[in-house]
Amino acid sequence: MPPTGRLLFEPVKAACRFSPEVVVSFSGGKDSVVVLDMCVRHFKKVHVFFMYQVPGLSFQEATLRWYENKYGLEIIRLPHPELSEFLRYGLFRHHDLSVPLVTFNELYHYVRLQTGQRWIAAGERIADSIVRRAMMKKSGSIDVPRGRFYPAAYFRKEDVVRYVAQHQLKVSPESRFLGHSFRSFDPEDMYKVRKHYPEDYAKIERFFPFVGAGVEKFIRECEESGEQLP
Repeated sequence: MPPTGRLLFEPVKAACRFSPEVVVSFSGGKDSVVVLDMCVRHFKKVHVFFMYQVPGLSFQEATLRWYENKYGLEIIRLPHPELSEFLRYGLFRHHDLSVPLVTFNELYHYVRLQTGQRWIAAGERIADSIVRRAMMKKSGSIDVPRGRFYPAAYFRKEDVVRYVAQHQLKVSPESRFLGHSFRSFDPEDMYKVRKHYPEDYAKIERFFPFVGAGVEKFIRECEESGEQLP
Protein backbone atom coordinates (compact mmCIF):
# COMPACT_ATOMS: atom_id res chain seq x y z
CA MET A 1 0.00 0.00 0.00
CA PRO A 2 1.34 3.50 -0.83
CA PRO A 3 1.86 5.95 2.05
CA THR A 4 -1.12 8.14 2.84
CA GLY A 5 -1.79 11.29 4.86
CA ARG A 6 1.18 12.56 6.83
CA LEU A 7 3.40 9.73 5.58
CA LEU A 8 3.34 11.33 2.12
CA PHE A 9 5.45 14.17 3.54
CA GLU A 10 8.13 12.00 5.13
CA PRO A 11 10.43 12.23 2.05
CA VAL A 12 10.60 16.04 2.15
CA LYS A 13 11.02 16.04 5.94
CA ALA A 14 13.87 13.56 5.62
CA ALA A 15 15.46 15.55 2.77
CA CYS A 16 15.64 18.83 4.68
CA ARG A 17 17.73 17.08 7.35
CA PHE A 18 20.47 16.67 4.73
CA SER A 19 20.68 20.35 3.85
CA PRO A 20 18.96 23.63 4.82
CA GLU A 21 18.93 24.64 1.13
CA VAL A 22 17.75 22.92 -2.02
CA VAL A 23 17.51 23.54 -5.76
CA VAL A 24 14.15 22.75 -7.40
CA SER A 25 13.81 21.68 -11.03
CA PHE A 26 10.58 23.43 -12.07
CA SER A 27 8.45 22.90 -15.19
CA GLY A 28 5.15 24.50 -14.19
CA GLY A 29 3.34 21.16 -14.35
CA LYS A 30 1.34 19.71 -11.45
CA ASP A 31 4.15 17.59 -9.98
CA SER A 32 6.69 20.40 -10.06
CA VAL A 33 4.43 23.03 -8.46
CA VAL A 34 3.70 20.60 -5.62
CA VAL A 35 7.41 19.91 -5.11
CA LEU A 36 8.25 23.61 -5.14
CA ASP A 37 5.57 24.42 -2.59
CA MET A 38 6.67 21.59 -0.29
CA CYS A 39 10.30 22.67 -0.51
CA VAL A 40 9.46 26.29 0.28
CA ARG A 41 7.57 25.07 3.36
CA HIS A 42 10.34 22.79 4.64
CA PHE A 43 13.72 24.23 3.56
CA LYS A 44 15.27 27.44 4.84
CA LYS A 45 16.22 28.55 1.33
CA VAL A 46 15.09 27.38 -2.10
CA HIS A 47 16.70 27.98 -5.49
CA VAL A 48 14.72 27.24 -8.65
CA PHE A 49 15.59 26.66 -12.29
CA PHE A 50 13.43 26.24 -15.38
CA MET A 51 14.46 24.67 -18.71
CA TYR A 52 13.00 26.09 -21.93
CA GLN A 53 12.93 24.86 -25.53
CA VAL A 54 12.12 28.37 -26.79
CA PRO A 55 12.81 31.36 -24.49
CA GLY A 56 10.14 33.81 -23.41
CA LEU A 57 6.91 31.97 -24.27
CA SER A 58 4.10 33.97 -22.65
CA PHE A 59 2.29 31.05 -21.03
CA GLN A 60 5.50 29.80 -19.43
CA GLU A 61 6.59 33.25 -18.30
CA ALA A 62 3.16 33.84 -16.72
CA THR A 63 3.67 30.75 -14.56
CA LEU A 64 7.27 31.61 -13.68
CA ARG A 65 6.41 35.17 -12.66
CA TRP A 66 3.44 34.02 -10.57
CA TYR A 67 5.65 31.71 -8.51
CA GLU A 68 8.45 34.26 -8.28
CA ASN A 69 5.96 36.73 -6.79
CA LYS A 70 4.31 34.13 -4.57
CA TYR A 71 7.52 32.95 -2.94
CA GLY A 72 9.72 36.03 -3.38
CA LEU A 73 12.42 34.22 -5.33
CA GLU A 74 14.06 34.36 -8.76
CA ILE A 75 13.73 31.41 -11.13
CA ILE A 76 16.82 30.76 -13.25
CA ARG A 77 15.88 30.30 -16.93
CA LEU A 78 18.15 27.86 -18.80
CA PRO A 79 18.02 26.22 -22.24
CA HIS A 80 16.85 22.62 -22.02
CA PRO A 81 19.66 20.15 -22.83
CA GLU A 82 17.57 18.61 -25.61
CA LEU A 83 17.57 22.02 -27.34
CA SER A 84 21.22 21.48 -28.24
CA GLU A 85 20.18 18.27 -30.02
CA PHE A 86 17.34 20.03 -31.85
CA LEU A 87 19.70 22.72 -33.12
CA ARG A 88 22.60 20.44 -33.96
CA TYR A 89 20.64 17.78 -35.84
CA GLY A 90 17.92 19.97 -37.28
CA LEU A 91 14.49 19.39 -35.72
CA PHE A 92 12.06 21.45 -37.82
CA ARG A 93 15.01 23.54 -38.98
CA HIS A 94 18.32 23.21 -40.83
CA HIS A 95 20.95 21.37 -38.83
CA ASP A 96 24.01 23.09 -37.40
CA LEU A 97 26.80 20.68 -36.48
CA SER A 98 28.77 23.49 -34.81
CA VAL A 99 26.29 23.44 -31.89
CA PRO A 100 27.81 21.41 -29.03
CA LEU A 101 25.64 18.80 -27.34
CA VAL A 102 24.78 19.53 -23.72
CA THR A 103 23.91 16.76 -21.27
CA PHE A 104 21.62 16.92 -18.24
CA ASN A 105 24.60 16.24 -15.99
CA GLU A 106 26.38 19.29 -17.45
CA LEU A 107 23.30 21.44 -16.88
CA TYR A 108 22.96 20.19 -13.30
CA HIS A 109 26.65 20.89 -12.73
CA TYR A 110 26.13 24.46 -13.96
CA VAL A 111 23.12 24.93 -11.68
CA ARG A 112 25.09 23.63 -8.71
CA LEU A 113 27.91 26.06 -9.46
CA GLN A 114 25.46 28.96 -9.77
CA THR A 115 23.62 28.20 -6.53
CA GLY A 116 26.39 26.64 -4.46
CA GLN A 117 24.05 23.76 -3.61
CA ARG A 118 24.43 20.06 -4.41
CA TRP A 119 20.91 18.78 -3.76
CA ILE A 120 18.35 19.05 -6.56
CA ALA A 121 14.68 18.28 -5.92
CA ALA A 122 12.49 17.07 -8.78
CA GLY A 123 8.91 15.88 -9.30
CA GLU A 124 9.51 12.23 -10.13
CA ARG A 125 6.96 9.89 -8.53
CA ILE A 126 7.05 6.11 -8.10
CA ALA A 127 3.57 5.90 -9.66
CA ASP A 128 4.75 7.57 -12.90
CA SER A 129 5.84 4.37 -14.66
CA ILE A 130 7.35 0.92 -14.19
CA VAL A 131 10.79 2.33 -15.06
CA ARG A 132 10.42 5.14 -12.53
CA ARG A 133 9.23 2.66 -9.89
CA ALA A 134 12.29 0.46 -10.44
CA MET A 135 14.66 3.45 -10.32
CA MET A 136 13.20 4.90 -7.15
CA LYS A 137 12.79 1.55 -5.45
CA LYS A 138 16.56 1.25 -5.73
CA SER A 139 17.46 4.82 -4.66
CA GLY A 140 14.55 5.69 -2.40
CA SER A 141 13.30 9.27 -2.14
CA ILE A 142 16.86 10.46 -1.45
CA ASP A 143 19.39 9.50 -4.12
CA VAL A 144 22.66 10.23 -2.36
CA PRO A 145 25.11 9.39 -5.21
CA ARG A 146 23.24 11.64 -7.67
CA GLY A 147 22.43 14.38 -5.17
CA ARG A 148 18.71 14.18 -5.91
CA PHE A 149 15.60 14.55 -3.72
CA TYR A 150 12.14 13.29 -4.71
CA PRO A 151 9.79 15.01 -2.24
CA ALA A 152 6.62 13.74 -3.96
CA ALA A 153 7.98 10.21 -4.42
CA TYR A 154 4.94 8.45 -2.95
CA PHE A 155 2.22 10.81 -4.19
CA ARG A 156 -0.38 9.31 -6.51
CA LYS A 157 -1.99 11.45 -9.20
CA GLU A 158 -5.02 12.07 -6.97
CA ASP A 159 -2.72 13.20 -4.14
CA VAL A 160 -1.07 15.71 -6.48
CA VAL A 161 -4.42 17.07 -7.67
CA ARG A 162 -5.66 17.35 -4.08
CA TYR A 163 -2.53 19.19 -2.95
CA VAL A 164 -2.77 21.67 -5.83
CA ALA A 165 -6.40 22.42 -4.95
CA GLN A 166 -5.87 22.64 -1.18
CA HIS A 167 -2.96 25.08 -1.51
CA GLN A 168 -4.48 27.02 -4.42
CA LEU A 169 -1.46 26.52 -6.66
CA LYS A 170 -1.40 27.54 -10.31
CA VAL A 171 -0.54 25.01 -12.99
CA SER A 172 0.89 26.16 -16.32
CA PRO A 173 -2.04 27.61 -18.33
CA GLU A 174 -1.24 25.72 -21.53
CA SER A 175 -2.01 22.45 -19.71
CA ARG A 176 -5.71 23.30 -20.07
CA PHE A 177 -5.33 22.71 -23.80
CA LEU A 178 -2.38 20.31 -24.01
CA GLY A 179 -3.22 18.16 -20.98
CA HIS A 180 0.31 18.77 -19.67
CA SER A 181 2.89 21.53 -19.49
CA PHE A 182 4.55 22.42 -22.81
CA ARG A 183 7.38 19.99 -23.43
CA SER A 184 7.73 19.10 -27.11
CA PHE A 185 7.02 20.06 -30.71
CA ASP A 186 4.50 17.26 -31.16
CA PRO A 187 2.30 18.25 -34.15
CA GLU A 188 -0.95 18.03 -32.18
CA ASP A 189 0.50 20.14 -29.38
CA MET A 190 1.78 22.65 -31.91
CA TYR A 191 -1.67 22.84 -33.51
CA LYS A 192 -3.16 23.67 -30.10
CA VAL A 193 -0.47 26.25 -29.34
CA ARG A 194 -1.10 27.89 -32.73
CA LYS A 195 -4.83 27.95 -31.99
CA HIS A 196 -4.69 29.30 -28.43
CA TYR A 197 -1.36 31.18 -28.33
CA PRO A 198 -0.71 32.46 -31.87
CA GLU A 199 1.99 34.95 -30.79
CA ASP A 200 3.89 32.23 -28.97
CA TYR A 201 3.50 29.93 -31.97
CA ALA A 202 5.03 32.64 -34.16
CA LYS A 203 7.98 32.84 -31.74
CA ILE A 204 8.43 29.06 -31.89
CA GLU A 205 8.30 29.22 -35.67
CA ARG A 206 11.09 31.79 -35.73
CA PHE A 207 13.35 29.29 -33.98
CA PHE A 208 11.97 26.21 -35.78
CA PRO A 209 10.71 27.45 -39.17
CA PHE A 210 9.54 24.03 -40.41
CA VAL A 211 7.31 23.28 -37.42
CA GLY A 212 4.29 24.25 -39.51
CA ALA A 213 4.83 21.20 -41.73
CA GLY A 214 4.01 18.93 -38.80
CA VAL A 215 0.93 20.97 -37.96
CA GLU A 216 -0.37 20.81 -41.54
CA LYS A 217 0.23 17.06 -41.64
CA PHE A 218 -1.71 16.65 -38.39
CA ILE A 219 -4.63 18.67 -39.80
CA ARG A 220 -4.61 16.69 -43.04
CA GLU A 221 -4.59 13.35 -41.21
CA CYS A 222 -7.54 14.45 -39.05
CA GLU A 223 -9.50 15.50 -42.14
CA GLU A 224 -8.72 12.28 -44.01
CA SER A 225 -9.75 10.12 -41.06
CA GLY A 226 -12.88 12.17 -40.35
CA GLU A 227 -11.59 12.93 -36.86
CA GLN A 228 -12.61 16.29 -35.43
CA LEU A 229 -9.80 18.73 -34.80
CA PRO A 230 -9.24 19.45 -31.10
